[in-house]
Amino acid sequence: MCGITGIFAFNLVGKFNLVNVTAATKALEKRGPDNQTIYTDEFVGLGHRRLSIIDTSAVAHQPMWDESKRFCIAFNGEIFNFPELKKELQQRGVTSFFSDSDTEVLLKLFILEREKCLNKLNGFFAFCVYDKQEQSFCVARDRYGVKPLLYQFDDDKFLFASEMKSIVAYGVEKEIDYTALHTYLQLNYIPAPRTIFKNVKKLMPGHFLEVKKKSLQVKKYYSIPYTSNQQPSTNSYDDAKDKFKQLLETSVQRRLISDVPLGSFLSGGIDSSVVTGLAARHKPNLHTFSIGFRDEKFFDETNYARLVAKHFNTEHTVFSLTNNDLYEHVHDILDYIDEPFADSSAINVFILSKETRKHATVALSGDGADELLAGYNKHAAAYRAIHAGWKESAVAALLPLWKSFPQSRNSFISNKARQLQRFAEGMKRTSKERYWRWAGYASHESALALLSTQAKENTNLQEFDAYKAELLATIPERETINDVLLTDMNMVLPNDMLTKVDLMSMANGLEVRTPFLDFELVNFTFGQPDEFKINSSLRKRIVQDAFRDFLPAELYNRPKKGFEVPLLKWLRKEMRSLIDDELLSEKFILDQNIFNYPAVAELKKQLFSSNPGDVHARIWALLVFQWWWKKWGK
Repeated sequence: MCGITGIFAFNLVGKFNLVNVTAATKALEKRGPDNQTIYTDEFVGLGHRRLSIIDTSAVAHQPMWDESKRFCIAFNGEIFNFPELKKELQQRGVTSFFSDSDTEVLLKLFILEREKCLNKLNGFFAFCVYDKQEQSFCVARDRYGVKPLLYQFDDDKFLFASEMKSIVAYGVEKEIDYTALHTYLQLNYIPAPRTIFKNVKKLMPGHFLEVKKKSLQVKKYYSIPYTSNQQPSTNSYDDAKDKFKQLLETSVQRRLISDVPLGSFLSGGIDSSVVTGLAARHKPNLHTFSIGFRDEKFFDETNYARLVAKHFNTEHTVFSLTNNDLYEHVHDILDYIDEPFADSSAINVFILSKETRKHATVALSGDGADELLAGYNKHAAAYRAIHAGWKESAVAALLPLWKSFPQSRNSFISNKARQLQRFAEGMKRTSKERYWRWAGYASHESALALLSTQAKENTNLQEFDAYKAELLATIPERETINDVLLTDMNMVLPNDMLTKVDLMSMANGLEVRTPFLDFELVNFTFGQPDEFKINSSLRKRIVQDAFRDFLPAELYNRPKKGFEVPLLKWLRKEMRSLIDDELLSEKFILDQNIFNYPAVAELKKQLFSSNPGDVHARIWALLVFQWWWKKWGK
């Protein structure tokens, strides 16, 4: 697990940027605190910051060359099946290895098979292989986007990096992509391949690119094997449960390989509890970590986490936090975010990662299970919309009533009114528009209203429509739950959930591994029908039923609470001066000329009203953008 960056200069103008490789590499130091190595030649520069996990010796440092000195790799990630791949290489005559690292195995497999090797890799990764003889780069990203990869390409050069701050260190032009900004104001994140800057792109999950002779080609090597109305890959639900259990246990076992201390996040929910229990089978004295919220008992799940830890006999550590403890980290997080990203649960992930890093360098997590197996409220809502009856029709018909109630997340009644309104609005939309609205916080119209006249003129709405259509291409006119989950796996998972975990864990030099995203498990799960994942009373059905006899009974029939922070309280109190006097003040907004102050003022007014709804998420998105703009965007 590391930070990588590089440049391929095509001419003398591009060569001027070679001097920035050192700064671009240093910008990634939190991702890789253990070592920095840089390679440069006449037209190429590669930089690597290392977090040592597999073979911690110096011979495994990167950029790594093969013995012929023709091929060089800069690699971020882990290849969990590298011992098997190494045996395969040995059987094919590759018998000389100078390290015990997965990096060397990947490099030598690539030399033999080039991009075809990608389909053999079980793990997560972003890497670049430089062929010095052919003068080419091959850059690849893992199947589901666990590891990030950004790039910039023009007539003079090609740049890539793990994070935007490294790209910025090359001195690239920072022109805001207003189509991306318009999308951000709706979703609170920017989906690939766009970024906040026009000339910088994200490599899509399951893709690789080739740079040779001043040309760039982007190609797909993987997509989730799913088509609507396909036949299930097993004969019965019981068979599917057994296969799911076997695949998940194998996935967890693969992810225990490490030459440094390894533990597991344990929230007390089903997903992390299953991962922890399976890991404990194969790793005695497993260390587990959770955070609790002393001031927010409704969201505190540490009693369940302790119950699971006792059940599986793990060495458990609880980090018990106050709201003030959480708030103390907000500025550090805002400083680290180098592209607007406004999922507020990133604060919790940052703190959990920071505290866990004091005890371990690697942590397992349950991330990906909700998107794979229908674990969110929106999935239950989608199921009801797809199978709508008289109750759902009645809720939709009563939309004016739900709108009349005060709405917020602060109490059961106001939150229920908020949910009923969202559901009723969704029932009146097409399948694509319903998905888009339930995936975000603001409508197209309300997001557009936030932009200044100049910003609106710079927003190409035809371009936005095409971008949105591509993101929603897997939602048909009459959707199934599997269609919804496929879209989540392609859009929400890599661009929100995995971005959050990667950014916040790597800010603390911690590697997080996600067993639910083993490609064999994902491929199998998408071969199963909707009803194996969700029904009218149970979400994530197959994992809950498969491990019912394995987990403590107390974990069942309890509400899903999520991983939230008291954002509304902070915005109304601790962060009020930031809103009123600084980042969202009238003077700042008018001088900046990106946002429409009257529309911002309306959001501020709603924030401090008795009917805030989801406005705190929209205000947070504005604050994150403004903080980013001051530091990175100017």
